[in-house]
Amino acid sequence: MSFSADERAAVYKAIRERRDMRHFLPDPVAPELLSRLLQAAHQAPSVGYMQPWRVVRITDAGVRQGLREIVERERVATAEALGERGDAFMRLKVEGMAECGELLVMALMDGREAHVFGRRTLPEMDLASVACAIQNMWLAARAEGLGMGWVSLFEVEAVRVLLGMPAGARPVAILCLGHVEAFYPRPMLESEGWAPREEMQVYENRWLAAEAGGAEEAR
Repeated sequence: MSFSADERAAVYKAIRERRDMRHFLPDPVAPELLSRLLQAAHQAPSVGYMQPWRVVRITDAGVRQGLREIVERERVATAEALGERGDAFMRLKVEGMAECGELLVMALMDGREAHVFGRRTLPEMDLASVACAIQNMWLAARAEGLGMGWVSLFEVEAVRVLLGMPAGARPVAILCLGHVEAFYPRPMLESEGWAPREEMQVYENRWLAAEAGGAEEAR
């Protein structure tokens, strides 16, 4: 069934206006709304139909605080690794874990080695599949008027142990979800001058040599 012009426009609007949010209101997310967003995530495509995503909903204040401490340690370590940009990085707000209405951890399931369809030469397709689920939920949240932020500053093993994940399972993202006062007019890191939006690179038939300014074909 084809989409109407208005429906197509709505899809592109959600894509265009999706933002990685770090500022949230403390209002709770209605259970039925959270359920819709999780179902949107679960409808994502996955390589070999392995559906490798697992979600841990954080409802305990102590666990939420434990995750914040793990993120803060990595935030400091990242600043040190950035060298001369470290001070600028420390001034950025990189997460809204204390304020958001819902805190979720999206993870890779254990036992993924049993799924080799599409992964024999590209085993990282399990991670790509989880990213598709996250993006589904992100776009659905934007359409619902909710903000979402992807936090990737954490030591994987520390989060895995804190949440009691089995061997082989792996956390991929800490997701802040909730109501916001307003969506950023532009991506926050762009507005803060951290990095500009790059032009889309599209090559035809062969990769063009970036060193030659894209003028010559790579040999």
